[in-house]
Amino acid sequence: MLPENKFRFLSEDVKKRSGLVLGPEKGYLVESRLAPLARAEGYPSVLALVDAMMRGDQRLCAAAAEALATHETFFFRDRTPFEIFSGTIAPALKTQLGGRKAKIWCAACSTGQEPYSLAMLLDETPGLSADILATDLCGSVLEKAKAGLYSQFEVQRGLAIQRLVKHFEQAGDSWRIAPRLRQMVRFETGNLLDDFGKYGKQDVIFCRNVLIYFDTEAKAKILERLAAQLQPHGYLILGAAETVVGLTEALKPVPGQRGLYCRPEALEKVKAA
Repeated sequence: MLPENKFRFLSEDVKKRSGLVLGPEKGYLVESRLAPLARAEGYPSVLALVDAMMRGDQRLCAAAAEALATHETFFFRDRTPFEIFSGTIAPALKTQLGGRKAKIWCAACSTGQEPYSLAMLLDETPGLSADILATDLCGSVLEKAKAGLYSQFEVQRGLAIQRLVKHFEQAGDSWRIAPRLRQMVRFETGNLLDDFGKYGKQDVIFCRNVLIYFDTEAKAKILERLAAQLQPHGYLILGAAETVVGLTEALKPVPGQRGLYCRPEALEKVKAA
């Protein structure tokens, strides 16, 4: 395990770069996730890697922050948000947008299963099309997402066989998502600590299962900035263990819709619908 001073340096640097909070109990996670990076960079141990970071190697510092991020994801993860999208959000957008394309942002998209799940739903929804922006801090996971190539194990996680056949093409032992769906999604490097203004106003934002890794102050700031990027009628979807309650007044929970939030001025219209 890392000595206290080196762990403190690492945790402070990672938090500054990505917002991820590393408590003392995360020592095993640090060792397990940084050991492959240390080997790849030619260092004999994680300790030697952190020593190099402390000497000012900014490239290594950025690589360590990426390596320590959690990239767990799978198709149609948690189901409920996608049911809400199909049952509540999509019908509302058809009315609100007047025929224009919806703008959807998937933050912390990891290897792309979430934005591609939404692309499948949109492909199956007559009368609604969208441009999907998908961002993540880690460049390596974005490269996999852009390729749209998934193993048999990955497509078996959350994906019904009917959708696999309809939306994927077999590529050897793997499966590649159809070109028409890849064209719906634009992948970009993005950090939740950075300014969101460059992304423009969004009709829907998915930001799921990532705020749980931030401290309270960072969560509140991110939620305020997410609210500012929503159209007046827009929707934010968070993970099941995440909430805006007690963090911001710029967003309100939509009653009866777990994980769905909107701006206060839109809440009465949502209730009425």
